[in-house]
Amino acid sequence: MINEPTPERQPTPDPAGAAAHDALLLLSFGGPEGPDDVMPFLENVVRGKPVPRERLEAVAEHYALFDGVSPINAQNRALLHALINELNREGPPLPVYWANLYWHPLLEDVLRQMAEEDIRRAACFVTSAYASYPGCRKYREAIADARRAVGPHAPVVEKLRLFYNHPGFVEPMAERLASALDEVPDDARDAAAVVFTAHSLPLTMAETCDYVSQLEETCRLVAERAGVGDWRLAYQSRSGPPTQSWLEPEVGTVAEQLAAAGAGHLVVAPIGFVSEHMEVAYDLDVELAEHCQSLGMGMTRAATVGCHPRFVRMIRELLAERIDRDAPRLALGALGPPPDDCAEGCCPPPEATRPKPGD
Repeated sequence: MINEPTPERQPTPDPAGAAAHDALLLLSFGGPEGPDDVMPFLENVVRGKPVPRERLEAVAEHYALFDGVSPINAQNRALLHALINELNREGPPLPVYWANLYWHPLLEDVLRQMAEEDIRRAACFVTSAYASYPGCRKYREAIADARRAVGPHAPVVEKLRLFYNHPGFVEPMAERLASALDEVPDDARDAAAVVFTAHSLPLTMAETCDYVSQLEETCRLVAERAGVGDWRLAYQSRSGPPTQSWLEPEVGTVAEQLAAAGAGHLVVAPIGFVSEHMEVAYDLDVELAEHCQSLGMGMTRAATVGCHPRFVRMIRELLAERIDRDAPRLALGALGPPPDDCAEGCCPPPEATRPKPGD
């Protein structure tokens, strides 16, 4: 089976009077799991978008370095099992399902399975921490489309709130950064520089959401807890035509600037990602690492939160606060917890957006 229900299901009633939640859905991007999957996966990602075939072929070459396997699905399987164990141990003991937008198990198929198993109302954790069209609204649209395709018996699916400033995300990322700093050779620590990275977005998209301000807040919170006083936020993995403006500075350019300023080692923390996406495995571990080597710099990359126990517990806490409106809504910093529901018209997709076909 794609999903592994917990041994028993005892939905907890919502004190506000809403229907009980009887499942948790883990929803992610997806990625290929072999050479034959790569092009079909990329075609799923860009369907309906004017992306040239040669662009897909270039991205497919990145996957070829990893035998056509993206690390993301293995990470999501591990997170699925960790969540099942967490809910069995701490409650509520709901079945946990896993679905992807662009590769198997596909969202529509999983919602159909849930309907067949009499799931009526599910909370949904999306593996994206920040507000943006591709990171939030796109998932909401995909849920609505999949429910329409499944029909009147499709379960209601409620996306859990954003978690960029939740201690369950910030604290594990600070731990990952501190561990990366400990790996820097002793003779390079005084000349080491810390750079946080996140996926770039077209400026027309970034200007209509809180993506940048949320990223900056997360960087500040993580750096503070890791004891880092000097850091920079850079962007990676941009695509689209050269005439289209994207968020900057690009991480390779930042590496060049830091090398020219005397930094001998780069510590990179992929703050924009919660698991080892291909943008981490290739764009940082291969492309950026080679660039740093050409600049005479060492490079250490901090791990993503992955299945860190505090992160897994955070997901349970987000579920608990949706089920029980009196449960604490945890958040660090001055911005407070994001709302459960997005404002009408938030994070609109710009007409000319061409997201990168990657995971």
